[in-house]
Amino acid sequence: MENTVNLQISLESLIQAIRPLDLKAKQQLLEHLEQQIFEAEEAQYEDDEETIREIEAVQSEYEQGDCMTFDEYLQTSQQEAS
Repeated sequence: MENTVNLQISLESLIQAIRPLDLKAKQQLLEHLEQQIFEAEEAQYEDDEETIREIEAVQSEYEQGDCMTFDEYLQTSQQEAS
């Protein structure tokens, strides 16, 4: 069983606590923070009304056949460049 303690620490105090850590510990902390940021952004993204509308519009276009494959896009781009 894991014991958890919730502390309220100012950002400045947290920064001061991190400074003496060695490189490996800072890298581990960075990985942890990046994962938490990714999860928070993903959750925010999934709940965003504009994003939901954009996804629904793209799904509708796809269902109607109003889309192209990546290979088709590349061919079109290459033809336009010529």
